[in-house]
Amino acid sequence: MPKLEFWFEFASTYSYVAAEEIEGKARSAGVELVWRPFLLGPIFAEQGWRDSPFNLYSAKGAYMWRDVERLCQRKGIAWRRPSVFPRNGLLAARIATALDRAEKLPDFVRSVYRANFSLDLDISEPSVLKEILCNLSLDEEAIFMRANDDSVKRLLRARTDEAKSRGVFGAPSFFAKEELFWGSDRLEQALEAPRD
Repeated sequence: MPKLEFWFEFASTYSYVAAEEIEGKARSAGVELVWRPFLLGPIFAEQGWRDSPFNLYSAKGAYMWRDVERLCQRKGIAWRRPSVFPRNGLLAARIATALDRAEKLPDFVRSVYRANFSLDLDISEPSVLKEILCNLSLDEEAIFMRANDDSVKRLLRARTDEAKSRGVFGAPSFFAKEELFWGSDRLEQALEAPRD
């Protein structure tokens, strides 16, 4: 079965849109989905950015907020502009890394995105993430211990370095047969590519 890698960052608005629809679309296309959390902060820092480009460039930011609102309305995705942007997704990314290939990883990812971009909750707060894990009938204490283990921290750093080395510069990014597709609006193209 062809594979598609989905590289996502929890602070990314467009990754939220992609996360809401990618699983169903991949299933329909007969493509195996590989979920890859990573951190954009180190990649942005190498470009000299200390904040989201949507905050650094106000016109770009204003467009993005309206664009995501339109996308969510059209696709029937719940949306509320968060009161803080970007929120720190480091702990959530470590938990997602700890859940690597677990059956409930996609549910966790979508729940974190909804907490941030639909419920306006602070996803850097351990209590918010523990409640998400509990609602998914996962052992939050055991997963938190694993997420804070050095091996998981190293793996997340390694994945971020891998993303950088493969040319990832934003999220969401998709890889099909080592070809990079960037942006939620490239999902369909990325899903078609593994079949070529």
